[in-house]
Amino acid sequence: MDNKNIILNVKDLEVTFNAGNKKFVAVSDVNFDVYEGETFSLVGESGSGKTTIGRAIIRINPISNGEIIFKGKKISGKISRELDKWVIRNIQMVFQDPAASLNERATIDYIVSEGLYNFHLYENEENRIRKVEKALTDVGLLQEHMTRYPHEFSGGQRQRIGIARAMIMEPSLLVADEPISALDVSIRAQVLNLLKDLQRNTGLTCIFVAHDLSVVRYISDRIAVIHKGRIVELAPTEELFKNSLHPYTLSLLSAVPLPDPEIEKNKKLIIYDEAIHDYVNFKPSWQEVKPGHWLWANEPEMVEYRKKVK
Repeated sequence: MDNKNIILNVKDLEVTFNAGNKKFVAVSDVNFDVYEGETFSLVGESGSGKTTIGRAIIRINPISNGEIIFKGKKISGKISRELDKWVIRNIQMVFQDPAASLNERATIDYIVSEGLYNFHLYENEENRIRKVEKALTDVGLLQEHMTRYPHEFSGGQRQRIGIARAMIMEPSLLVADEPISALDVSIRAQVLNLLKDLQRNTGLTCIFVAHDLSVVRYISDRIAVIHKGRIVELAPTEELFKNSLHPYTLSLLSAVPLPDPEIEKNKKLIIYDEAIHDYVNFKPSWQEVKPGHWLWANEPEMVEYRKKVK
């Protein structure tokens, strides 16, 4: 991946929210690059800040520190109207709840066409309809679905409509915010396969947000593990599964269900305890333990991690 172009660069990202008279830090010290054509996954438990990062990238959540660089252009903070339109055109998002993200009063034709209307991305009405039909067939839906409404579809079909709405814009970067968490297990594999096919056919770059490590292993090139608003470990997918080092990552991996009932019954869960870190006397920082494998750790911890590196 190192010889690939960096399409997105996130530097020292911090996002805060106001809670009454106090400020709540949702994410901080977030640093990562996303390479063109890869699937980069953000993984963590509920409330860890992974969705907040995704929403900051598409400018829904304003940032309080750091910067976000997309294709060489700074897109965080105050930007021009022209640049804002360029960001919307090139970065699209698939939301977690397929029911809530679709307008129940609009037809599928209008929902999928909305971006085309807003950015005038069609030559005439015939061209627009042709684009909508292609977007729907690309995600496994039918042309006759154009005249229907979201409530007439299953959860998996609604998520496909959300993907079609995003992909019709021909974005360079897709942020998929837990796109399968609201779906039945039998439908999840279909949506994952769809995303992989779209990526293979279009060269799409994808940021995949999830809480399930077993799911992201299937779809990801690299994985960043988040805990309480901070990335604690980042590595290529197989490196993370074979040589994970941070105690929180080890804890998450121990919770992944195993298909063999005997092994599942006898496995031991690893409980993560933040008290093991001495961050008072030894300040942590974002450090590379080996090429491409990063950790949030202090110097004494890095000494131990380096001994374990294979």
